[in-house]
Amino acid sequence: MSVNPKNKLTKVSPTSIPKVVTLDMVAKEAGVSSATVSRILNGTAVVSLVRKKAVDDAIEKLGFVPNLVARGLAGGRTYSIGVVTQSLDSPFYGSTLRGIEEKLLPFGYCPLFVSGQWDAEVETRCIDALRARRVDGIIVLTGRMTDKALKSYAKSLPIVVTGRALTAPGLVALNHDNVEGARMATQQLIDLGHRQIAFISGDPQHPDAIERLLGYRKALEASRIAFDPALLAEGGFFEASGLQAVLELIASRKRFTAIFAANDQMAVGAALGLSRHSLRVPEDVSLIGYDDLASSMYANPPLSSVSQSAYELGQIAADVLLQMLAGTQPVFELPPPRLILRESCRRHVN
Repeated sequence: MSVNPKNKLTKVSPTSIPKVVTLDMVAKEAGVSSATVSRILNGTAVVSLVRKKAVDDAIEKLGFVPNLVARGLAGGRTYSIGVVTQSLDSPFYGSTLRGIEEKLLPFGYCPLFVSGQWDAEVETRCIDALRARRVDGIIVLTGRMTDKALKSYAKSLPIVVTGRALTAPGLVALNHDNVEGARMATQQLIDLGHRQIAFISGDPQHPDAIERLLGYRKALEASRIAFDPALLAEGGFFEASGLQAVLELIASRKRFTAIFAANDQMAVGAALGLSRHSLRVPEDVSLIGYDDLASSMYANPPLSSVSQSAYELGQIAADVLLQMLAGTQPVFELPPPRLILRESCRRHVN
């Protein structure tokens, strides 16, 4: 059934349903064999320009769309890449997925996105589903799956994983220097005269959260500032957790003059929590985030952050996988973390 402009249901005639144009139909229209059409599509045919034009004209006239899956299976490739993200609506992972897609499409590869939801069992099901669809390779964005499991999957198809530091045949890991990035952010606050610096961590099981906490503590130690567990608040890498973390810090009555949040989303939530208690950023509390999301420069005030380009990470991950599929040793360079200073920080005056 279909709906006409007057919102009345009308029957759809069988003749109005588009028919599938087959390779045999193209061959008949062009006056050549099906094998010739197939070879022309694959670029392996040696035919006259007249015959090739006849096939091209038939394809255009009939609206023929080549079956890439069938062609790929015949040649051992499906030209599809599985991508296991963790949260499809995350602003960070969203940019990463766009980077992957824009790198793959010009090479004729189609990405298939699935969400692991920060659950190792779900991630395993996702990878099994992608393998069942015979993807040519898989990109895993961090996740909870064990290194051992990833190494096992890499025995049967190439895998690129981010946020890990491991090596194995058929596997390439891309690991951003979270420790150095967090150290830089904390050191910036120390250089501005802050000594009571609160840290909002992410999920304690998340590799990024563990490494960023290490960088925070490393900067404190280098400046001979004692680590105070009362200034550590656990978040979950999303806005509401940053808000809750600040409310808990304020409720503890522990004095702090600055906050380093382990990602920008939590920093935004933290800023809201401070505002609800009439604390201004940066006049009362300086604030630094991590990831440098595109929206961070439009926060009020614009948020200082450690740059980790999600889009560029996606581009590099896809490029590395393409190199692996081409049978070459991947060559890549991850950019080092950079501190982007904006108006959310100021010098502390006693």
